[in-house]
Amino acid sequence: MLADTVALYPLYALLFADTGLSDAEISLLLAVWSIVGIVAEVPTGAVADRFSRRSCLVAAGVLQAAGFACWTAAPGFAAFAAGFVLWGLGGVLASGAQEALLYDGLVAAGAREHYAAVNGRVGAAELVAQVPAAGLATLLFPLGGFVLVGWVSVATCLAAAVVASTIPEAPRTGDDDEDDGLGYLATLRAGLRIAASRPGVPGVVVAAALVTSIDAIEEYFPLIVAAWGVPVALVPVADLPIVLGGVVGAGLAGRAAGLSNGWLAALLAASVLLFAGAGLVGQPVAIVGVALFYGGYRAVLAVTDARLQDRIDSSSRATVTSVAGMGSDVATIGLYALWALGGITAVAGLGLLLAVLLPVLLRVRVRR
Repeated sequence: MLADTVALYPLYALLFADTGLSDAEISLLLAVWSIVGIVAEVPTGAVADRFSRRSCLVAAGVLQAAGFACWTAAPGFAAFAAGFVLWGLGGVLASGAQEALLYDGLVAAGAREHYAAVNGRVGAAELVAQVPAAGLATLLFPLGGFVLVGWVSVATCLAAAVVASTIPEAPRTGDDDEDDGLGYLATLRAGLRIAASRPGVPGVVVAAALVTSIDAIEEYFPLIVAAWGVPVALVPVADLPIVLGGVVGAGLAGRAAGLSNGWLAALLAASVLLFAGAGLVGQPVAIVGVALFYGGYRAVLAVTDARLQDRIDSSSRATVTSVAGMGSDVATIGLYALWALGGITAVAGLGLLLAVLLPVLLRVRVRR
């Protein structure tokens, strides 16, 4: 997401603490953010299907800019809560709309088969962008503190909205002409019906939700490397190989797209085993294993999303993708609980279970 790559992102928790918020208040703010994402995910996906995917991306940038403006202009609990609501709404407006815009654009260009490769590169670019964003925050903060970092982040989001407004939007295509012209509620119902009951779709929706939820482990990478003896000052540097591993894996998604469901599951299983092995080693050298895990995982993530998009009609693409996104948000909460209970071992166990289930969830194919 765009907001993950702005200068304020690596500093916002420090902003909250500097304003005087307690740990409980910060946790409550994060809960507000999560709830907005879960509740608004599917309804905003239907907005993208009923109206314009491009306009949703533009609105996402504007809403996220407004959220950061609240934080910067009037720092305090109420403003932070309002900012998280706006950030959450912007995030879910982009979720589903972005994938639908890209997939249908490739279909219009006669390049449907390249979706996994292109979307993987998009994911790689998002990971890479976190590096200069963190560097920019480091440069700006001594010059103007949270205020300067905040307003630069607002400007970045608005610039992204301007860029999004120039993206061409392909006409909706597919075998769903009967859905043309539906109102918003009918569009929402049609997308939910497809996600829940169309042959070949529910399984891949569940697969996409579960695979995507594993990406939440990224939040724990700094904690992992610090626990392995890396000094706090060097944690960002030690974390960099893991990010680069994800970049390489996402960039190679086009090659992984040709794997059968069974081999895709084997790639996920091998990656998770590397992660578990790194946890057993528990030394800085094990960062290599985490980087390899994250690379393999990001390739599986991009390919799973591509197989979801292949099963969806154009007019319901954003809605069904958002159903998977909502499922991922809920599953992520379970992953956090697993981490609290058993750390790397528990999460690796979940990953191996998912690898076993993945071929079953992806097995049924539909005739296009």
